[in-house]
Amino acid sequence: MSSFPQSPRLVKGSLVLLDPDTYQPKWAITLQYNPDTLSRTLQVQAASEGGDRSEALRLKAPPVETIKIDAEIDATDQLEKGRATEHGIHPELAALETIIYPERQSLLRNKGLAASGQLEIIPVQAPLCLFVWNANRTFPVRITDFSITEEAFDTSLNPIRAKVSLSMRVLNVNDLGFSNTGGSLFMNYLLKKEQLRSKYNDSS
Repeated sequence: MSSFPQSPRLVKGSLVLLDPDTYQPKWAITLQYNPDTLSRTLQVQAASEGGDRSEALRLKAPPVETIKIDAEIDATDQLEKGRATEHGIHPELAALETIIYPERQSLLRNKGLAASGQLEIIPVQAPLCLFVWNANRTFPVRITDFSITEEAFDTSLNPIRAKVSLSMRVLNVNDLGFSNTGGSLFMNYLLKKEQLRSKYNDSS
């Protein structure tokens, strides 16, 4: 039986990883359940914190914005329906965790360079991570804090239920530059804010 045709389509939050060279999507991680809360902190970037009155109202950069979410991953419903997986929710957790890991091949390549006597090793370039929440909130982020609480396990001790807490810093044009694809995405995020502000002015 099909669902009621007028029921709203559920939008799910996700993290999208873009290749750092081509900016083509590498993979996407869709949250199984949307978090109940999303915490946002904006730290003002004032031009001067001193007593210079000429600088009192100047902003030197966009605010440093931090996003915090708690997401749940649960395989118990599949277990109850006889669709148990061999690895529990290890694949879902690994997809999230490897966002903040350098690629294994990159580590081995740097190891080889160090062994050959090359002193300057370039840090590994990570994919550009986008946090996608809705049409008004899609922006580049860097994960700054990541914690996992595994709450239930199958008979092989594979995790089947977990809570994941993510803290993310929004990357703006000061971090990425205006010509960078990530910088362009941030500018579009800022444009959406200004468009929403105009709707507030229209309604007042």
